[in-house]
Order: sequence, then C-alpha cells, then structure tokens
Amino acid sequence: MKTLPMLSAKVAKKTTAPIKIMQFGEGNFLRAFVDWLIQKMNDSGQYEGHVVVVQPLPFGRVKELKEQDGLYTLILQGINEEGKAVRDTRLIDVLDDFVNPYDDYASFLHYGESKDLEVIVSNTTEAGICFEEKDVSIDLETETPVSFPGKLLALLKRRYDTLGRGHGLAILPCELIDDNGDRLKEVLLHLAEARGMDEGFLSFLREDCHYTSTLVDRIVPGFPRDEFPSLCEEFGYVDNNMVKGEYFHLFVLKEESYVEERFPVHKVGLHAIYVPDVHPYKQRKVRILNGSHTSLVPVAYLLGHDEVRESLLDPEVAAFLKGEIETETLPTVHTAGADRFASDVLDRFLNPYVHHALLSIALNSIPKFKERDLPIIEDDIALGISPRHLVYALASLAVFYSGKRVKDGKEEEIPLKDSPENLAAMARLYEELEKTGDEDAFITQFLGSTAFFGKNLAENTVIRTLFAKYFRDIRTLGPRAALEAFLHE
Repeated sequence: MKTLPMLSAKVAKKTTAPIKIMQFGEGNFLRAFVDWLIQKMNDSGQYEGHVVVVQPLPFGRVKELKEQDGLYTLILQGINEEGKAVRDTRLIDVLDDFVNPYDDYASFLHYGESKDLEVIVSNTTEAGICFEEKDVSIDLETETPVSFPGKLLALLKRRYDTLGRGHGLAILPCELIDDNGDRLKEVLLHLAEARGMDEGFLSFLREDCHYTSTLVDRIVPGFPRDEFPSLCEEFGYVDNNMVKGEYFHLFVLKEESYVEERFPVHKVGLHAIYVPDVHPYKQRKVRILNGSHTSLVPVAYLLGHDEVRESLLDPEVAAFLKGEIETETLPTVHTAGADRFASDVLDRFLNPYVHHALLSIALNSIPKFKERDLPIIEDDIALGISPRHLVYALASLAVFYSGKRVKDGKEEEIPLKDSPENLAAMARLYEELEKTGDEDAFITQFLGSTAFFGKNLAENTVIRTLFAKYFRDIRTLGPRAALEAFLHE
C-alpha cells in the first residue's frame, strides 16, 4: 500500500455543533448505528447536535478516535427493500470530544455542568447495567466509579449540584436487556439510596431525568480487516477506525415526550420509531436474531468456523440453527410477522458483504446466554417443548469456555472475553475437572452457578439431563461427530 495520509480534519471536512449527546461506549456497534443515526439527523437540517464519547472501561478506543479528530468511515452493504445489492459509504463526523474518565475524571464530571448536554446514550453490553457494590463507598468527586451506572450517577450528581432541579437529561440505553431504560433507572436509584444521597437528588433522578427503553437492530461485523488495504486505497487515506455494517437497520424507542423532543430520530426518514410498547419488537429481535447468534457461536466455532456466513454454509450448522429457530424459538415469540422476520434473519446471516466474526459475538457469552437464550429454554419447558438445540448450544458454550478448540487438526487457544469473575470461575471448574475427571461435579457446579444464570439450573431435570448428554458427547466424540449424532436423534 502506497503511503497515504491518516484520516483527520486536515484530510477531510469536519463540522462542529453544540455537544448535546454523551455516548458511553466507543465500540463498533454504536459507531455503525447510533452515531450513523445522529449523522443522518444532523445532515437532515432538522437537528444540530454532536457527541462526546466516554470510554466506559479502562481499555478502549477513545485515544484512536481522538487521533483522527473523531472522523471515521462507515461502509454499509446488503440488500435493500427492493431486493437490490447496495453499498453506502459515508464519513461520520459527529464525534467532537473524547473522554477517558480513568485518565481525566475531572473532564468527565465537567460535562455534568453543560447546559448544552441533553441526551445520554449507552451500549455497555448486557453486563453493563448492574449494581456494583464498590460504587457505594467511593468518593464520586475524586474516584472513577467502577460501573457504567456509577459513572452516570456521578455525572448526574455534579449536574444536580451545579444546575439544580429542572436540568435532567434524556437517557437512552441501548443494551440488549428487557426494559433497559427502566432497569437503568432502577439501578441508579438503588445506588443513590445505598449511598444515602439526599431526597432532593433522588427526586431529580426520578422526575427530572427521563428514561426510555429501546431496541436496536443492525448486524455490525466491525473493522474490515481483510479489505483494509484496498479500502484505504479507495478512500485515499488510512482510517484505523473504519467500520462495516449491514444495510438493514431498525431503532425502536418507547414513547416519552421529553426524549422525543430532544432526540427526534423518528422525524428524518429512518427506520426509527417511538412506540407505546417496545416488548413485542424486542422479544422478536432478541430471541430470533440475538438468541440464535449467541447459540450459533460455540457450536460453529468448535467446528473450526470463524464467521457467521461461513458457519451457515456448513449444511449441518445450517440445519441446527434452522431447527432451533423453527422448533424452539418461534413457538415462544408472540409478535406479528415473526416467521417472516426469522426467514429474513437467516438471509441476513448469509449476507455475502458482511464478514461477521464469531469471536466478536462471543464477548460476554455467559451473560448473553442468560439474557437471550435461557428465557426461551424456560418458555419451551413450560410449553412442553424439548429445548434440545438450545441446551446443546449451552453444552457447547461450556466446552467453548475450556479455552481450546481443534482446527485443521491443530489445537489452538480460544481468546475468551468475559468478566474477570466469569473467566476465573470457568478456569477453576476446568482445573478441578482435569484433576478429578468428575464430569458430574462440573455439570452440577456449572449449571448450579447463580452468578452465571441467576438461578440453579442443575435443579431443572430437563436441562440437566440434556446438558449432561450433550456435554459428554462433545467432549468424547468431538464437536463434529456430536453434532451429527444430535441431528440424527
């Protein structure tokens, strides 16, 4: 590749606008979905507001984004509503400031004093909206809180202290959990009450801040590593933050007049809607798309596959996933158009323009399985349906967390990414299994972990019986032979 300039405001046009939106998270999804929506809002002329990006964890990309003045290239490819192949490439320029609260906590808190700031958006994964005991006792003025709700609480406290009542924010969490807006509000109040914060501030959280639940839908494979050199040649610059996503998008938000006024994404010709009830849309999307993504990863990855499309070109993997959706997932989804949505999802997974790495989906797989797939298993059992495929996926997930797979006859390490607590717990389980060879003990402890699943699954005879069979089959026969045996049951 010939020498090309780094993308920056010296290379491409960079607009500015009042910073009205604080975004917790700098990952591929937010940049390919929410920031794209904000770009479209600004380009429409009906909205003027840019973004400050906050890095929610000690590691992240705000430094890399800042080096390019917040500019990056988004490439959307897929099939449009007319059935035609489309490629939409655009420069995103709505990111204006970048804050790492672990390095510069004062700058983060200072945004709490901004009268321009109106909106909070976040995507900190399913594990991000949680009550963190360590945040109860720290000094919110001088110490960076551990959790996302802790950081948001500190920001809102600074806002309340400096601006007073009447200066709340519109808060739009995009984490894929049920009632994410209500859940975030609940955690904020729990944390504030545990800290003994005054009633005036609690009223500010309850009444002045406005929370709305959301559903987001776009497959985002992320950084186009294989195409990077040719794309840089095409664009005429080096862009280390470029991101690729599918053309399809849907954003569903619960009606909330305060939020709608300050984040009018539904008014600029996008597939973005405010509705009275997000639940039907969320159940359909999370169970069919996200649930099948989560169950697919360990099954396909242990077979040596690395991408979603590649996995579904394997006839046995395709048969497994189709069987799961049709026999176990769809009977639990009570939304109009669920069958069509499921068919469209399988087509989206086979999008030839999207190279979606299984490992990018595998981040925090244990909490994802709990939120996305476990409710389907429980509903299946209540309906008298055997959740064979989903429990097979859970057994595959347990084997996946051994941290090893065999590909092309060679053993290789799996780069597991989950919370330190989950990774340490799984490491202890495997250490004990290697010492004793006692699979029953492993099964009891894994399924019985309330830290993993919020309940003791080992007490459920259906789950335990199926899991024990499939876990042993995968370890004894190997992933391919075990899947073949499963499909011929």
